[in-house]
Amino acid sequence: MMARFSYAGFASARRVVAICAALCAVLGLSMAVCAAAPTKPLLPLPPNSIYHLQVPLTDQNGRIFAIDDFRGKAVLISMFYSSCQFVCPRIVESLKRTEAGLPAELRKRVPVLMVSFDAARDNSAALKEMANERHLDESIWTLAHTDPRNTRKLAALLGVQYRELPSGDFNHTSVLILLDADGRIVGNTFVLGEADPAFLKLVRKHAAPNASGK
Repeated sequence: MMARFSYAGFASARRVVAICAALCAVLGLSMAVCAAAPTKPLLPLPPNSIYHLQVPLTDQNGRIFAIDDFRGKAVLISMFYSSCQFVCPRIVESLKRTEAGLPAELRKRVPVLMVSFDAARDNSAALKEMANERHLDESIWTLAHTDPRNTRKLAALLGVQYRELPSGDFNHTSVLILLDADGRIVGNTFVLGEADPAFLKLVRKHAAPNASGK
């Protein structure tokens, strides 16, 4: 049976959207987090979701958020540190090229989250400077930091290994990771400096509006 269109219901839905937008503005949530807000009721998280980890993160604008704020969208995630001169810029370039490889209508559906290893130096001001230098679209990109303990927890869940050197640099796994709408790791790539065609295909699949995340 075809459902009847209800103008009252439509108007009510528009009011809900308006209220949500106002709340994002009042709470100071980043555009990437708001864009990642789910549009339908959420089921319990699957056991292998990284969103079970309650890690407080702070973004390049000083806003505090939780990683599961991205639930409802496919997410590209990686770890880095802003003073890195070689590998981390290539991670950024790979993420940029992956985003550029998506159809225009999908790009806003795939937020990018980069979390720093360097809790001592990568405060919000340093991350903001990096975002500006790299011309990162803040409606898509979130650069974040947290304390060393939570950094280790998140890295362990993502399978990222790192070690601080006496120089202050870090040896670390250089990987791009794709999370599905429920925070499960569904793919990764170690290709740097360019888009990995197989990984890009997987991102497109999970970014599609009808993607189930399964």
